Amino acid sequence: MKFSCCSPRSIPFTISCVTLIHLFSLTPVTADTAAHLDNNLDAIEIPVPLPENNSPGICSNYIEPVIDQIVEHPSLEKVKWAILVQSLSGSNIYSRNPDSYMVPASNMKLLVTAAALQKLNPDGQIRSTSIRDWITVTNLKSDNDYANVLLRYVGGSQSVQQALTNLGIDSNGYRLKDGSGLSRNNLATPRTLTSTLRAMFDARGNDVFLASLPIAGISGTLRNRLRHTTAEGTVRAKTGTLRGVKALSGYIDHPEYGVFVFSIITNQPTNQSNYAVVEAIDEIVLRLSTITKC
Repeated sequence: MKFSCCSPRSIPFTISCVTLIHLFSLTPVTADTAAHLDNNLDAIEIPVPLPENNSPGICSNYIEPVIDQIVEHPSLEKVKWAILVQSLSGSNIYSRNPDSYMVPASNMKLLVTAAALQKLNPDGQIRSTSIRDWITVTNLKSDNDYANVLLRYVGGSQSVQQALTNLGIDSNGYRLKDGSGLSRNNLATPRTLTSTLRAMFDARGNDVFLASLPIAGISGTLRNRLRHTTAEGTVRAKTGTLRGVKALSGYIDHPEYGVFVFSIITNQPTNQSNYAVVEAIDEIVLRLSTITKC
């Protein structure tokens, strides 16, 4: 007899029938009885629920199987995942295809705005709007026109590449075809995006860059996501959406571990439900925000 659970909110573990009797019976189990039970009964798999949104969290040792179970859910079997989660120092917390080239949609705006802040004075102007505000509109509202104009104003893709190289970003980790991310010829790896996020945490213009990112449950393109969870107000991230593409890259301000940087990119058939993918991405971010020390 076995019980199983395929929900991403639970982790199954196996417990022997002998142990189960010890747990639920006051009757002593002799050695002979134990041997007989172990030889004649199957192990029982018991689902252990993961903590809900208002619970203390997940032990850090279990974050890998927790995320694996979310992305490997049968309903998402056609989705290609590329994920990297790191500390600000660059230590890996979770990794899955971190160097895969993916269509990143509007996550390309992170590269363009990061480069612009290395090249331009935030108090300068584009069409009577300060560059500071221009970058905010680009990321917070994910405005495609603003992003493309910003790319031209910076000097094009070669100028962006130069600025990012100066930040320590490997130019082989991305292909920039436009500023908005609308072109499906854009490519980026999660490692490129997390490297950019780590560099921009302390780089020139970091205050403008951080302030331009949507906040989970509060502002911009994240205002309706992760509301009333532990991630609300603690996650700043850039969304990315095209048919067959969902992405989210940014920062998690964790109460115990400090700041995490993460990049989650999914590419899937265009007929795949975007809703299910968004739910899975948000579940991953939520679980990361609830990691506790063991």
